[in-house]
Amino acid sequence: MKFVFDLDGTICFQGQPVSETILTALEQLKLSGHEVIFASARPIRDLLPVIHERFHNYSLVGGNGSLISLDGKIIRAESFAAEQIAAIMQLIEAHQATYLIDSDWDYAYTGPSDHPILRNVDPSKRAKKVEVDTLQSIVKILIVTASDIEALAEQIALTGAVIHRHRHENIIDISPQNIHKWNALLQLGLQEKQFVAFGNDANDITMFQHAQHTVMIGHHIDLAPYADEAIPLEGNYEEQIAGKLRELAVRPFLTKHPL
Repeated sequence: MKFVFDLDGTICFQGQPVSETILTALEQLKLSGHEVIFASARPIRDLLPVIHERFHNYSLVGGNGSLISLDGKIIRAESFAAEQIAAIMQLIEAHQATYLIDSDWDYAYTGPSDHPILRNVDPSKRAKKVEVDTLQSIVKILIVTASDIEALAEQIALTGAVIHRHRHENIIDISPQNIHKWNALLQLGLQEKQFVAFGNDANDITMFQHAQHTVMIGHHIDLAPYADEAIPLEGNYEEQIAGKLRELAVRPFLTKHPL
């Protein structure tokens, strides 16, 4: 069975790397004959620092599905169309918005220097911060601030881009048209109802919809209808997550399908 894991708020917390408790449970999954895949909103550049290097050659989905890495190399990068980027940049200017804009590796940032989002941006200094017009392709946009962020979100949605709202952070997460985590998992050869998904946010909905079994970490009102079970963020929740992985590794209805 294939197991797919979101990262932030699902198996790593408060910007810290995945703990050894959970890493060990993930390795036990692998030893039990399962495949482990990570699928994050982070670009691959920012995904790598929160998983130990012994996992860097695993299948990695970044940018909410716009990036795929296999064996340590980015093999697929889905970019915005030029006309869509032009329309979005006009809206950004009209709403006096600031942003984090990612290519497959480098990035442009115009937001506040003390914004919390920066703690997750290129902590290992693997990339370059550049002007947006020098990026050869754009795979993901985060709107950090805007004069009217709700109106901006509505107008960007009209361009056909995929919008995810992170209201607890008051940011807009924008991906190219038809890009989402399930889209990327299809590219990796996953099949309907042939995998287990762990997630915590609205950008995990598409993979929850197509999974055989789903585990929500914490509670998200939009994700909850698609969750088969949930682990609350209470007590020693990392050990509870590790325990759930050990349980699912040997659950009969999850082991009857070959990889």
